[in-house]
Amino acid sequence: MELLEQIKNAGVVGCGGAGFPTHIKLNCKVDTLIINGAECEPLLRTDRWLMCHRAVEIVTAAGLCGNAVGASQVYIAVKEHYAKPVAALREAIQALNSPVKLFLIQNFYPAGDEQALVLEVTGRTVPPAGIPLDAGAVVSNAATMNAVYDAVQGEAFTQKYLTVTGEVANPAILRVPVGTPLMKCVEAAGGTALTEYRILCGGPMMGKLYTKEEAQRETVTKTTSGITVLPADIPLVEQRETPLRVILRRAKTACIQCSRCTELCPRHLSGHPLQPHMIMRKLAYAEDLPTALEDNAVHQALICSQCGVCEVYACPMGLQPRQVNLFVKDALAKKGVRYARSGDTWMPMEMREWRKAPSRRMAVRLGVGKYYDYEISALLTPEVRQVRLALKQGAGAPAVPVVQVGDSVTVGQRIASCPEGAMGSNLCASISGVVTAVNGAISIERRTV
Repeated sequence: MELLEQIKNAGVVGCGGAGFPTHIKLNCKVDTLIINGAECEPLLRTDRWLMCHRAVEIVTAAGLCGNAVGASQVYIAVKEHYAKPVAALREAIQALNSPVKLFLIQNFYPAGDEQALVLEVTGRTVPPAGIPLDAGAVVSNAATMNAVYDAVQGEAFTQKYLTVTGEVANPAILRVPVGTPLMKCVEAAGGTALTEYRILCGGPMMGKLYTKEEAQRETVTKTTSGITVLPADIPLVEQRETPLRVILRRAKTACIQCSRCTELCPRHLSGHPLQPHMIMRKLAYAEDLPTALEDNAVHQALICSQCGVCEVYACPMGLQPRQVNLFVKDALAKKGVRYARSGDTWMPMEMREWRKAPSRRMAVRLGVGKYYDYEISALLTPEVRQVRLALKQGAGAPAVPVVQVGDSVTVGQRIASCPEGAMGSNLCASISGVVTAVNGAISIERRTV
């Protein structure tokens, strides 16, 4: 069976981002394959743990994927200060006599952004609104390679490695079935002593924030990389929960037109025509928002990556250009407006190397610096008796159920298929048991026979 078919059957998607189906991403020909081991977000430790403990599997899968895409160069990009992962990967490369190479990068944010990685490794800028393929490269992260290795061994993508950290008794790496309730993961890490808190699904910069009531309804998906329990009174929470009307009013009254949000924007530094300070100015002083959205300068927001450097690190006045850009992107998407791509060649700014944002500083600014140096090495595998697997687990169309309520299923069995001719991924049972619900998700309860 060909590699791409094995990956598709297993339901593998990108583990750390939008969940793009891996069998589609690798169905191309490029000169460079980059395995992302930079673990972009502060606090998360999942990829570091995998590179330490599953180095042989990751290197093996990287070599297989490199062959599949015809890459003459296959790199695992990892931060140079990750001493243990670097040592483990080097040992694996040597033991396997693999052509895969390590590419060591600095500890800056967002080092794990795929466009930043392509620029670091190849020196090429991905065009605005483009993808790495436009620059002759493919990027896939370390956890995805681990899932690819399992797929080659005939194992479906049913188990998820993730970090649980923050205000929990025992920060840890968990290996849990896809569909595990988020609060079950918090409980497995010893729970929290806080009475009022938020649950961050993902990292502190780009993760999704839930109230504790909302988190009760959420489950682990194929793209869940971490769960962080946070106090409700820290800057990160305040920033995320500030209403747009307040953000715009602050921009109008407090913006000093210093343009630091633009000068430190990673996309701008890579050569893209993105100027967050201009978008802030247009919206803050617009007579009405619909008129402002017609301005081409505002349309630059469509190429914003939402990394958050502008509001967390750059702005001296504590304003929130990222939230403004997010509003603009959503509004333009509803109007069907897309960024007008050009055939221009884009080059990085000369000052880029000296304007990279320190990862630790980002965590401190958000009020989560106390968790930055947590040593997280324990692997926990809690028993999970009930799962709820969303039919849409990544980019593309939702999977179509092939089981009904009352059906008995075994772990790894396909329970929903990618629609014929559509982009999406298969979904497999993450525990053995009985199907108890089929709606926008498939619920399974483990039962002893």
